[in-house]
Amino acid sequence: MSIDCPPEQHRRRRRPSVEIAVAVAMTAGLVSLILVTRGGPTGTPALVAAVALALVQASTVLWITRRPEIAMGTALAAGVGIQALAPHVGWLGLAAAPLAYFAWIRPPRVSLWALGVAVLLSPWALVTGGWRDVLLGVFAFGFSWAWGELGRTRMIRRREERQRIVDAERARIARELHDVVAHTVSVMLVQAAAAADIFDARPEKARAALDTIQEAGRTALDELHAMLRTMRPDEAVEAEPRTPQPGLEQLDELARSLGVTGLVVAVDRTGVERPVPPDVGLSAYRIVQESLTNSLRHGRARRADVRLAYDETEIRLDITDDGTGGSTGRAAAGGGHGLTGMRERARLLGGTLDAGPRATGGFQVSARLPLRQKAAA
Repeated sequence: MSIDCPPEQHRRRRRPSVEIAVAVAMTAGLVSLILVTRGGPTGTPALVAAVALALVQASTVLWITRRPEIAMGTALAAGVGIQALAPHVGWLGLAAAPLAYFAWIRPPRVSLWALGVAVLLSPWALVTGGWRDVLLGVFAFGFSWAWGELGRTRMIRRREERQRIVDAERARIARELHDVVAHTVSVMLVQAAAAADIFDARPEKARAALDTIQEAGRTALDELHAMLRTMRPDEAVEAEPRTPQPGLEQLDELARSLGVTGLVVAVDRTGVERPVPPDVGLSAYRIVQESLTNSLRHGRARRADVRLAYDETEIRLDITDDGTGGSTGRAAAGGGHGLTGMRERARLLGGTLDAGPRATGGFQVSARLPLRQKAAA
């Protein structure tokens, strides 16, 4: 696959000092060869013309990133002139150097024409040389083109890898934002509806619901601020304390926050508790959070059970509820971003996640997260 890279990107990434050094070296080499090589220009006008053409050819590397086709054509034309005036300097002067730049900037469908022109002109060397000169000229241009194409391919791969990392980070941030906002807003909406229903009859309960809304909003802001701080340059947050991301230790607090909405959550831990990598702990917390949010918002559940089991190689999560597991609303949730994001979290850690209605009613989410991460497929 050929990918054409805009010349201005190459100009920004390659330091100008490199082009200047190449141009100076080309100028020194060409002028020296023109002056000392036998069979060169015999008169002053021819000598001046040859030196001028050498300067023109060398200068093309300074602006080839801005006008690659014109610069390459100029380098070949100047090379023809140098070949006519000083045939023993080198085949078409040193046009192989601009060709390497041209192949680095342009994809093969464009750069091969320059290589083709140079090769088609090769038989001209028979006039003043022999087959050895022809073969050397063809090899020099072929090597220069291959060198430039190799550099272009490597640069494209590095750029694609950087883009892949950026895309993965954007997807991670999107999942984090979804988890934080969806859970908190669901709690706030439920509490607001409850407060409106009992505001006149039971004002103390309404006040408690409003307190829960305030606390949920404050928690969401804290998590969003912590997330946004990780996206700023390091120097902008040197003096700011970093808020730790939630983990398995916060499951009980999560259960209590949902308890005031009418969803009774029980957390049961089995096995020997052991240290869990931070990314595994965060993903486990988000899976539980998203599952309980779906139970509350889509399943209309009254009770949910969270079972966390430890063993030597993995942690197992099972979140079940007594809601309407097979309802249209829950099916829509399964096809949206929530369950998709949970499955992706588990996959990236080398684990698995299954979700679906239970035969006895309700909904179940089961996740297996390895403590020693495996490469995701």
